[in-house]
Amino acid sequence: MKNKIYRIGKNALAIWGGISLIGIILILGYLAYSTSIGNKTVENKATKSDVRFVLNWCGLGDQRIEKVLKSYESGRSFTGDYLDAYAIEISNVTELELKNNKGWHRLDSLPKVLSDAVELANGWQYQIPWFPKMDELNPESVYVYPWSIYCHGTDPTGTELIFVIPNDKMVYYLGTKM
Repeated sequence: MKNKIYRIGKNALAIWGGISLIGIILILGYLAYSTSIGNKTVENKATKSDVRFVLNWCGLGDQRIEKVLKSYESGRSFTGDYLDAYAIEISNVTELELKNNKGWHRLDSLPKVLSDAVELANGWQYQIPWFPKMDELNPESVYVYPWSIYCHGTDPTGTELIFVIPNDKMVYYLGTKM
């Protein structure tokens, strides 16, 4: 009787060890893949359907998208840090429409935390030189829609912002976390 229990226990532990080994191999394989070849920066590959969320988030609607002019999607770090940016040409948008739509802020009249988030977004010029430099734009003709701002205390450490320049019929999106 003791021998039978010993054999069953030994077999159960061997099976459990095999399952655990397979699990460890799968986890290590996933980590190796996601931190190497499976985690690359992709530039200028975004399609209209990839960026639909930008115009839908801010209430403008994705039917306005004409084409995606530029895109940048960084690889994700182990802690989730990333940088995504899009330049989207749209068919039309008016300043009156943005003024009457809740959530939009003109670049020259931002609340403090949104102003800090815009400054954070403006600091990525070495990665995405095609993204507009906020200090070079006419602040009265640029609108910002803050989808999300992540803060450590009151200082933004991540943000998802949508910029619209109605005169140019352009929408810019920047999402980042650091």
